[in-house]
Amino acid sequence: MEGPENELIKKANFCREKCPICTRARKGNKLARIFVKYVDRKVCPYCKAYEKVYGKKAYE
Repeated sequence: MEGPENELIKKANFCREKCPICTRARKGNKLARIFVKYVDRKVCPYCKAYEKVYGKKAYE
């Protein structure tokens, strides 16, 4: 049975481990970091889930 918390954790884990833009931003790529900081985290459900679950911005 899939609860909303489990779905949120799955999205957050995707952002942390597999998202090609967010993972590069966290590794220090400046262009990816700017994109995530000003655009992606405001519209991407995976970035929003990451921020809610881990309590950090998606680019940190």
